[in-house]
Amino acid sequence: MAGVSVLLLLGLALTPAAEIVSVNYTPRLASENLGGKVTASTFTLDQPRCVFNDVVNATDGIWLLVARSDAARNFTRPGSPSELPFQDLEKNGLYLTLNTAPASYPCPEPGAAGGPLTVLRVGNEVQCASNRARPDCNGPLPRPGPYRVKFLAINPDGVTAESEWSEEIALVQAQSPETIDVSPGRRSASAIAIASLLSILCAVLLAALIAALVYKYTDACGKQGVVTLRDPATITRYTTHHIYDQPGQKL
Repeated sequence: MAGVSVLLLLGLALTPAAEIVSVNYTPRLASENLGGKVTASTFTLDQPRCVFNDVVNATDGIWLLVARSDAARNFTRPGSPSELPFQDLEKNGLYLTLNTAPASYPCPEPGAAGGPLTVLRVGNEVQCASNRARPDCNGPLPRPGPYRVKFLAINPDGVTAESEWSEEIALVQAQSPETIDVSPGRRSASAIAIASLLSILCAVLLAALIAALVYKYTDACGKQGVVTLRDPATITRYTTHHIYDQPGQKL
């Protein structure tokens, strides 16, 4: 019996481990012309449609592995997704998220045009970022990166298939006000022309306002110095060439 047990143990030890399938697919940023494809805490990928369907079981989960570039170089396949929670991203440099079934990424029907938008927004969940009950949280990325991603197919025995690593993805970074160059040399010719025209218009309006004020107050002061002459009809005229007295007459 002891010999049988030893043989069984040797047989198990010599049994080759399940081979991990390498899928010839490289994740990439969304090819759609989307606004906000890359932001300060998110980026958008194309879905891996028709990639794992023929190489995994329908019960396997398709996961997205997100890693900082430095952590991607030393990546070791996890035994289960719980080993790489989002909440330990700062410590591990990588995490698993966006778990779904292979059926969620079906092959497009032959000849089909258009259809639903087939993208994945990475970093889109805020509420679960610190909730350890949600280790698969698709939380906002805390640093500009760069990051690299790959897709993994995982079942209770571990990783069964994986894609290639993506190219590096750098997030948008806010520019410090001190680094913004506001010198005239950085302005376009049209901006300079508009600024010059506005300055001229302001000068003309200011000159017109000053002229109007000068005219108004000069006219008011002139009226105060005018002397009003008496009506000529009220002036009494005397005739001195007559020999007799005659009362004056009003003309």
